[in-house]
Amino acid sequence: MTTHTSRLRQIGWLVLLGACLAAFLALTFKVNAVKSDVRLVERQIIAAERAKQMLETEFQTRANQHQLANWNRVEFGYSAPRADQYLEQERQLAVLGTPRGIGAPQPIRVAMADAGESEEEGLFDEWLGSDDAKQVAVVQPAEPSRRLASSLAQRLAQPARVSVAAAEVGQ
Repeated sequence: MTTHTSRLRQIGWLVLLGACLAAFLALTFKVNAVKSDVRLVERQIIAAERAKQMLETEFQTRANQHQLANWNRVEFGYSAPRADQYLEQERQLAVLGTPRGIGAPQPIRVAMADAGESEEEGLFDEWLGSDDAKQVAVVQPAEPSRRLASSLAQRLAQPARVSVAAAEVGQ
């Protein structure tokens, strides 16, 4: 009889453990469903805040446009350009210019002298030593006009001078 009671007690504990496990799983699924709903609502709140911020910015921009239009009209006398104010060609623009006055200074002109052929030292001569420095070939531009760029835009547009040593060090 004691074995029968202990057997029933073990089965009872297993049923109770199974019921607790089923309740735990159901509760876990319910909590995850509520968390998912909360995340969805948080995303909707964030989207609504962004839309509100965008509308506030739009409203402020339009309010500023009205204020600027009033200032332009009243304070400064500005108006939108008309079709007859546009020029069709450069000659019409040149006609609008005035010649230099009698005592006006001459425009400043900058010239650059050709320094002749100059041998550039390698970038890593002091590290490579004299024997290795002789083997390093520096790529020189073929035409002298590329060396004598007259403006910053032209110098920036030139391809960079790359030495073999710099390429080897980069690898």
